[in-house]
Amino acid sequence: MNYAGIPDKYAQLDTAKIVLIPVPYDGTSTWVKGADKGPDAFLEASENMEIYDIETDSEVYKQGVFLANPVTEKSSPEKMVDKVHKTASNYIKQGKFVTLFGGEHSVSIGSIRAFQENFENLTVLQFDAHADLRPEYEDSKCNHACAVHEAQHRTNLVQVGIRSMDAVEKPFLKKENCFFAHQIFADPDWMNKALDKITENVFITIDLDVFDSSIMPSTGTPEPGGLNWYQVIDFIKLAVEHKNVVGFDIMELCPNKNNKGPDFLAAKLYYKILSHVFKQKG
Repeated sequence: MNYAGIPDKYAQLDTAKIVLIPVPYDGTSTWVKGADKGPDAFLEASENMEIYDIETDSEVYKQGVFLANPVTEKSSPEKMVDKVHKTASNYIKQGKFVTLFGGEHSVSIGSIRAFQENFENLTVLQFDAHADLRPEYEDSKCNHACAVHEAQHRTNLVQVGIRSMDAVEKPFLKKENCFFAHQIFADPDWMNKALDKITENVFITIDLDVFDSSIMPSTGTPEPGGLNWYQVIDFIKLAVEHKNVVGFDIMELCPNKNNKGPDFLAAKLYYKILSHVFKQKG
């Protein structure tokens, strides 16, 4: 199987510039289960997507997209994170532009470790409804509720779209680097302010619940009051134009067989980010 049904000549590891790692993991989610089905739903939707991008006037798949074997380690959250870390780092060291699709947001702990290890002065740009700053949850530091706690200490974390958190997370929140959803809707200059907080190298992690639940209901914990499509895309485009985006992951698609729209949104989001990144890379 090739990503998005692209021709074989664009899907080979030795020539592809892009690697896509699926991680069908849902071991620590606490409400709606099913994020482990997210990668398959995303890949199915991708096969039904037009692969010419109007906005960038490009066909980014021609850069080559290698669909890696999925990371299927499920024996513990810690072992899953370690496997994701090692797998992503291996492809980064091969000079690939590494992307991941989950799976619940605990997967990103492994993603971030790999990129932080391989890129200096790294910003983690988090799009999310939830702060995910708990140091530990349900006896694990690798819970989805802890997705960026480690990143807060090891990288420059910039958070966008947050609108739900627990009081225990407040000591770990850097307010100057957090752009709450209610502030975004009240401040037309929020993108430039957020961009000023970002260092040269950027890894983007997207929890799909950053989007308003009216357009993205298929997540483990959908939240009202979220961002719309163009708010997310326009800020990513701005980051790509001014910074060096070194990779990204997309997490928390919890598919609903009766509503394929969110699956297609996730597929389009992945392809749109690639299109902007490689347009900028020339």
